[in-house]
Amino acid sequence: MAMTSSSTGPATTRNVALVGHSGSGKTTLAEAFLHRAGAIPRAGSVAEGTTVCDHEPEEVARGISVGLGVAHLDWRAPDGTTYQVTLLDTPGSPDFAGCVDSALAVADLAVVVVSAVDGVQAGTLEVWRRCDEAGIPRLVVVSQEDRARASFRTVLDALRGTLDAPFVPLELPLGEEQSLHGVADVLTERAREYDGDGKGHEDDVPADVRDEEHALHDEVVEEIVTHDDDQLEAYLAGDEPGAADLERTLAHEVLTSEAVPVLLASAVTGVGVDRVLDLVCELGPSPADRPAVVVLPDGSGADAATSEVVADPAGDALLHVFRTVVDPFVGQVSVFKVLSGTVATGDRLVSTTTGAEDRVHALFRLRGREHVAVERVVAGDVAAVAKLSAAATGTLLAGRRTPVAAPDLPARPPVYALALRPVSQSDDDKLSAALARLRVEDPTLHVDLNGSQAVLGGLGDTHLAVAVERLERSFGVRVTTEPVQVAYRETITRAVEVEGRVKKQSGGHGQFAVVQLRVSPLPRGEGFAFVSSVVGGSVPRQYLPAVERGAREAMEHCGPHGYPVVDLRVEVLDGKAHSVDSSDMAFRTAGGLGVREALAAAGTVVLEPVSAVSVTVPPDAQGDVMGDLSARRGHITATDSLPDGRVRVDALVPEAELTRYVLDLRSLTGGRGSFTAVPDRYEVLPGGVGASR
Repeated sequence: MAMTSSSTGPATTRNVALVGHSGSGKTTLAEAFLHRAGAIPRAGSVAEGTTVCDHEPEEVARGISVGLGVAHLDWRAPDGTTYQVTLLDTPGSPDFAGCVDSALAVADLAVVVVSAVDGVQAGTLEVWRRCDEAGIPRLVVVSQEDRARASFRTVLDALRGTLDAPFVPLELPLGEEQSLHGVADVLTERAREYDGDGKGHEDDVPADVRDEEHALHDEVVEEIVTHDDDQLEAYLAGDEPGAADLERTLAHEVLTSEAVPVLLASAVTGVGVDRVLDLVCELGPSPADRPAVVVLPDGSGADAATSEVVADPAGDALLHVFRTVVDPFVGQVSVFKVLSGTVATGDRLVSTTTGAEDRVHALFRLRGREHVAVERVVAGDVAAVAKLSAAATGTLLAGRRTPVAAPDLPARPPVYALALRPVSQSDDDKLSAALARLRVEDPTLHVDLNGSQAVLGGLGDTHLAVAVERLERSFGVRVTTEPVQVAYRETITRAVEVEGRVKKQSGGHGQFAVVQLRVSPLPRGEGFAFVSSVVGGSVPRQYLPAVERGAREAMEHCGPHGYPVVDLRVEVLDGKAHSVDSSDMAFRTAGGLGVREALAAAGTVVLEPVSAVSVTVPPDAQGDVMGDLSARRGHITATDSLPDGRVRVDALVPEAELTRYVLDLRSLTGGRGSFTAVPDRYEVLPGGVGASR
């Protein structure tokens, strides 16, 4: 474990989330940042599986991020200040959207990475919405500028045409694609040319972009000074502020989301990488600029009372655990941000919700899988510690019992599920505990062990595939997967009267019970009702609970079609008892026999579960989505236009038609659609639709 110095304070700390569409180059850009800062000796490759942030076997095998990568670096900016930067590298796949939520919960700046080749994509729009919801300041980096068909100007036009945001381009590319050799700085009106080693030096702006750069300079300067009365007055008087003054004003605009700077870079050649780091430090807000928000006692829901926590190293210690990792060597690792105060090795921390206490054994910063030891961390820092039993993801830890909580992350209900079948009895014995530990790492996984199948739910097929691989690799539990059984039910549609009779004599006490029952259907969703209309004591009162129990058991043990029975009213009309041979067991058996006879006599229909589905899509996909829902036997109940320009389609859809819907919806909408499904009701299964057991 390497050793680094402790933090210097929140003013020089930058916690930066790298977000964007899958394949936009976030991990490669993080690698370039680390290499350029001297944190690693050489830049790794996603294709070769050698990057710092994508080091898990599941990431290496797929060539994509499937977890939240955390990497620390130190960067000396042009003003001579050394900043401590923590990169939070997020996956672009919607299957791992929970990682984006966790990163934005602690980041002070989001760097939205957009490919110069592919432009604004579905993932770009989704993370932009999430940043809006979280109130996170943003900076855009147009990446992959060295690749064929790269076009910074096309991407800038797409950003302005797609997103309602105050974009401020601070650079222009010098050359492009394979001929990219530098950037033109719009504020200083100087060029930055790059050598083969990725290091830049200042030069004059080349003639071929000089006019474009100067026109953009005037536009950007005018935009910046309009937010500062003194600068605007001087500008109108013909005195243009210097680049340093403009950057200070722009930094405030970034903090308040009145400006979104747009930069460019090539992580492969190093062009623009150092300048992006400079501006992340000079324009990006620090933790001191953005107080954390905590929920006060008894606060819940959208109207929960909240309070701000200032990033003060001298304040009371308060930590937010935003990620948990099970490390094969050191055990459970809790990754946290210090919201307030100072924490050192040996300190004792208390969960603000449970009161459980833990001792801090050793503090370290993360650089991928590398643990860089530190003696202490202060407000604003992101660090980690091992073996904190009270530190579940989302927990706040304090130096003393403090009744506050972290705000809830956005709800991510499961949209895809598989049933798990253990390979051996040993795997079965360990499955429940392993799934619980897996959920500690990834709270977006959902586990249901109450039915006949062990069901694992998540945000997509890749999400669950990775979880299954992690079960075996990290916890030694091997499983196979199979489709989740649809929870069909049965009921009757007409009333019948039947007799349940038990008469058995074989020496000694026998078994005798007779019950006359009227079994009739209940309204859908009522479940079960038991009524006694016995008069005269023909069925003694003490045996009626046994009759009810027998009726319930007969319903649970399935009807003629093989499914549990629901929505029955069982009425006891009459019966007979014997003073010696009658018993609870006899009447329980008679009640069950009577119900089974009623099901056979009345005939049953199969009921299928129906979910209330809410699908959110762009307007141009609305027709395709509604047609697809209808083809799935869905009933459209409402459509609505949302404030962000998207459309919500509400429908009732049979659960059997939704098993792969998230995959089909993403294909149908180019990844721009999302949905939620909530169990709503049971309806009669149409004839001919497969419900075979």
